[in-house]
Amino acid sequence: MTQKVTTLLKNAIVLTMDGKMNQYDPGAVAVKDDVIVAAGPEAEILKEYTADETIDCGGKVLMPGLVNAHTHVPMTLLRGLEDDLRLDVWLMGYMLPVEREFVTPEFVRLGTLLACAEQIRSGVTTFNDMYFFEDDIAQATADAGMRAVCGQSVMKYPAPDAASFEVSLAYAREFIKKWKGHPLIVPAVAPHAPYSTTPEILRSCAELAREFDVPLHIHISETAFEVETMRNEQGMPVVPYIKKQGVLEAKVIAAHCVHVDTGEMKTLLHVNAGIAHNPSSNLKLASGFAPVQKMLETGLNVGIGTDGPASNNDLDMFEEVRLASFVAKASSNDPTVVPAATALLMATRMGAQALHIGHLTGSLEPGKRADLILVDTSPIHNSPRFRRNPNNAYAQLVFASKSTDVTDVMVNGKWLMRDHQLLTLNEADLLEQARKLALKIDDFLTEREQSVLSKLIALGGSMEQESFEVQVKVKVTEPASLVQNMKRPEIEVNAYKHYHQYDEYYMFEDPSQGRLRFREDNLINEKGEVENVRSRLTLLGQQREDEIGHDVLLSRSRFLAPAVHTSRFYREYFKPAQEISIEKDRSRWHIKYKETEFFVNLDEMKQPDMGTFLEIKSRTWSRKDADLKAELVKELLNLLGLGSAEVVTQDYIEILTA
Repeated sequence: MTQKVTTLLKNAIVLTMDGKMNQYDPGAVAVKDDVIVAAGPEAEILKEYTADETIDCGGKVLMPGLVNAHTHVPMTLLRGLEDDLRLDVWLMGYMLPVEREFVTPEFVRLGTLLACAEQIRSGVTTFNDMYFFEDDIAQATADAGMRAVCGQSVMKYPAPDAASFEVSLAYAREFIKKWKGHPLIVPAVAPHAPYSTTPEILRSCAELAREFDVPLHIHISETAFEVETMRNEQGMPVVPYIKKQGVLEAKVIAAHCVHVDTGEMKTLLHVNAGIAHNPSSNLKLASGFAPVQKMLETGLNVGIGTDGPASNNDLDMFEEVRLASFVAKASSNDPTVVPAATALLMATRMGAQALHIGHLTGSLEPGKRADLILVDTSPIHNSPRFRRNPNNAYAQLVFASKSTDVTDVMVNGKWLMRDHQLLTLNEADLLEQARKLALKIDDFLTEREQSVLSKLIALGGSMEQESFEVQVKVKVTEPASLVQNMKRPEIEVNAYKHYHQYDEYYMFEDPSQGRLRFREDNLINEKGEVENVRSRLTLLGQQREDEIGHDVLLSRSRFLAPAVHTSRFYREYFKPAQEISIEKDRSRWHIKYKETEFFVNLDEMKQPDMGTFLEIKSRTWSRKDADLKAELVKELLNLLGLGSAEVVTQDYIEILTA
């Protein structure tokens, strides 16, 4: 007596991707509601089962849906926004500022639906996401009928959906509680990366993931710079660092892992962490070549991801699987590593295991969810077919097939695409909405790119100082005498510090943009050792406001911002027409003269070698006070024995012309 099922798929080349990598040609699969009941030779399946719907697959490949192990799906709306940049410039200089301006629940829903349409068309049935407003992403994904692990991002920076990481954590908790147990959505928490979080954030996220037994999704060792910085700042590689914070006590999904060593791989294996390998993104951003073969040999579950569509720039998993094999071969100089069957396994069953949902999906086995696709291998680019070697079926899919060869997609027993037609999404409407939004983003960036000031503000943390500043700078021929004069009883010294300063001035073709100074202050202690390093940016105006009296000049301070990136970052971000570097040794006194505070700087110019200069400056908040302080500056010059000295200039950069 036959068993009744919902759907029977027959006349197919069935690639189960199960533990034995069973193939059936011709094969068939029986589905009841949302579950696979059986997969095997066609004759046996048809003998045992009858169905409400029987589908003749026409000799196509019937296989598990692909698993996109790492992405940021709403970033379909930022695809092509800015390319050919280093990761830090791309992320901090463009992505984050645009996200702060535009990312809303409506933005992520639209971007997610676009991504779902693209992924369904390319045979993806499950993806692992990390972004903001993840509740809206989960809802859009469920509406589209796809399966996903949805990770709510948590960072130390203000985010589009949270002013602080505490708010993000609270959001993540409620999000997990809401979606836990959903048939399509697995909620997760996603601390962005070690460099964009804090130990407290990492510990809190790990505790949350353990409390609800959900995955923890995080970027790990994506770039060599990240790893080097971690070693310099924490004295250890990235994996030991996150282990120290308790992260590895959760069900970790570690994205990238480009620069991990053998010891770190073993550590990840010991805690059953999943790896998400992203070959296209790593290639495009020149992040390096992940040691995939060593990971596989170690025993790690390695999935394949597209990364976000703004850094790839697509969600095409067929392209990604092909590259995963090719990159491994090229980087190891061994054409036998990561063969087609292994690459496809990474994109199906192993990928699901890497996401800690291998019990649900990733292979065509009884009891697993009915997530499957049909792939036409008859087009000209994939013909003919050889049957002698059983691995040929995998090779056809990995090395010759294209995402456009996917004809039908089922998730959780429901058809999402039949004969190339999307059934749950209105593709034309989504494209039109995306087009209109792109025009707004273009206008925003076009306006921003016209001004150095607006680009500085976009990085965050800048502030405008509206105060006036009275200052004078003179050349000093006898520094020792000046230092002795600083001990005069009329001068009260409040503090003294010794710095080694490195300044880089960025000049722009349009002088009205002003000039941007990147300064690194190295505080030197009494032993001559560097005690502290501080960096900051100052946007200086084109010219000073005017002159007060004789030899003393008045200026308006411009925009100040913390310099949290390298000078290389700022050069690539601001794209100056000219760069000028200055190195100097600075002795700085904070003094009080006639109840008025001043800073006195004695600068020995090291590079270029131009001698020693004295600078006296004081800040004030009114023009009247500025006039009074200008007179006091002249008196100080006399006290220091420089009353008749020529005032060279009031601005650091112009010292070069002295």
